[in-house]
Amino acid sequence: MKRLVLLCVLALASPAHADQIDLSTSSCKKFLESGDDEIRTTLAWLDGYYKGEDDPAVIDTDKLVANAKKLGEYCAKNPSIGLITATEKLFGQ
Repeated sequence: MKRLVLLCVLALASPAHADQIDLSTSSCKKFLESGDDEIRTTLAWLDGYYKGEDDPAVIDTDKLVANAKKLGEYCAKNPSIGLITATEKLFGQ
């Protein structure tokens, strides 16, 4: 467990990550072009954001992968749409 925490801290502290990712201004195109690390970070954040208040604190990796694929396909077809607009359409409740 300590190793996992250390890896997470090191990954987030890496200079390859942007200081901030402003999803409110990101388009689908920008998201798709942002690079693997930023895409993973964004997908993880979105997974937590769209969980229900009473949902357990569990990452369903199958659902995360399915949602990532769905978002990727949608964004590829709609590159000018805002990322949050796209996620609200796909995952909003």
